[in-house]
Amino acid sequence: MLLQLVEPGQTAKSQISSKGVVVGIDLGTTHSVVAVVQNGRPFVLDIDKKGFLIPSVLSYLEEKFHVGVVFDETLSSIKRLMGRAPQDPICSQFSQLVSGKAVRLKLGPYHLTPVEVASHILLHVRQGVERTLGVPLEAAVITVPAYFDEAARIATKQAAMLAGIKVLRLINEPTAAALAYGLETGVEGVYAIYDFGGGTFDVSLLKLQNGVFQVLATGGDLNLGGDDIDHQLLSQLKISDLKKAQLLKECLSNQESVEGVTRSDIEAIASPFVEKTLQITQDVFKEASLSPQEIQGVILVGGMTRMPLVRRKVETFFGKEPLYDLDPEKAVAMGAALSAHGLTYGSETLLLDVTPLSLGLETMGGLVEKIIPRNTALPAMASQEFTTHQDGQGGMIIHVVQGEREFVKDCLSLGRFELKGLPSLPAGIARVRVDFAVDAEGLLTVSAFEKTTGLSQHIEVHPSSQLDENMLSKIILESHKHGRDDMKKRYMKEEKLKSERVSLFKT
Repeated sequence: MLLQLVEPGQTAKSQISSKGVVVGIDLGTTHSVVAVVQNGRPFVLDIDKKGFLIPSVLSYLEEKFHVGVVFDETLSSIKRLMGRAPQDPICSQFSQLVSGKAVRLKLGPYHLTPVEVASHILLHVRQGVERTLGVPLEAAVITVPAYFDEAARIATKQAAMLAGIKVLRLINEPTAAALAYGLETGVEGVYAIYDFGGGTFDVSLLKLQNGVFQVLATGGDLNLGGDDIDHQLLSQLKISDLKKAQLLKECLSNQESVEGVTRSDIEAIASPFVEKTLQITQDVFKEASLSPQEIQGVILVGGMTRMPLVRRKVETFFGKEPLYDLDPEKAVAMGAALSAHGLTYGSETLLLDVTPLSLGLETMGGLVEKIIPRNTALPAMASQEFTTHQDGQGGMIIHVVQGEREFVKDCLSLGRFELKGLPSLPAGIARVRVDFAVDAEGLLTVSAFEKTTGLSQHIEVHPSSQLDENMLSKIILESHKHGRDDMKKRYMKEEKLKSERVSLFKT
């Protein structure tokens, strides 16, 4: 992500102007947080006078919607459904799901999409900011997990639009946390951002130097968070309700036993989840060709990092005590506020984000041609020329995929379109240039252009996001596991296609 630069020594304007205020919003799975920059420093807001954490829940009572409070009819963890399709296995976790072609959840007499639920939460945030500060909310930077795909990012922007919020930019949560730490403490070097929240886990490696923040590698799991541990506590300890499980987990982070349950009991249940985060972290280090010992520090973000078990295991993994100078539940919103301030009023910080997964096209034989590799700095553009496979071929299907494997069947389909009206030429003569452009928010536009006729077509990718649970993280893990076999199969397939082309030419 690129932030507007100002001349050295130039002072940024006050965050609150006559037009309104720009803020940073951490739209979380379990809680949301909103922050603003005042006098050059970020502060979180207590918009409900109940603490800065806003429960990300929507309830319905007495013919009204209520945000942040739990009644008999309540929707929660809606972030996990952003951009999902009804057949996605994660949808089965939601008892209020209504059958149909789109994801809808029943709340009172209404059937709401995840975008509509999120829009109610964001509207509550907007109204709370305006009530607290006494000025309109002009725009916001909203954070998303680094592993949100295009569909989830688009859904987040749609929710903000419905809430009447102009989105300056979407920013990855670990990147926002790094921005907050960089400006607050002036740290430099390579740092790991370990973000373990209520619903998602992200880890990013960032290089901080002379005001430049560069993401070296990122990874994560959309369905790994404190909520999963809470459900295991509920099941294994026979606790009466989920709220009690959450309170028990929080209490045992500060004391050794509560009501006959010890900290070691909780840690035994939580340990497999923590180990999974460390395995993902190890894979990210491999991707960046670094070791944990080579970094200057690790920054903890997210409510789960308050747990002593998490801090111990992270310290053991990295061989150094983690940093948590900032409240781990405030850091993401504070970084988003700094980003919003920089985009609006100028900043001396340059932030370079990356693509979480490779982007490419399907070619003959079901092979994937990667156009923009994983961990390419954003914004990014890349082009490649393709040709026809048959004589007189009048069109070409452009199938856009995302992933690390060599075959389309093992990757995520993002969308497709057809370039029609190609000139009737022998196979291999037509030249079609395909352009990929990814903006600073990770949203993708694909264009195709045929040189001899000037024929062109383009799409903005709006995928159906028919993901299996944990598919995004599995793509990375399986690419390491099957990499050698995939390349061997790809070589064999390419040789077969070459033979077929030679035979066709001879005839």
